[in-house]
Amino acid sequence: MNSIKKILGIVWILLGLATAYFGIFELGIPKFASGNQEDLVFGIIIMLVLTPIITGGLLIFGKYALSGEYDTED
Repeated sequence: MNSIKKILGIVWILLGLATAYFGIFELGIPKFASGNQEDLVFGIIIMLVLTPIITGGLLIFGKYALSGEYDTED
């Protein structure tokens, strides 16, 4: 079970990197370039609030899973 947790740690890190890319380049920057005020507000919320929280959480969770913090002593 501990090896599965370490493999899933890699998955969480990859998901964190994917959400960073998607949040910045697919949702954030295109909203800034659109010119609408509603899109600008949405882009600011995505890039400055949601993307760092989601990405940071996934990366930290993956780091702890890889380092063995969630291993059980059976």
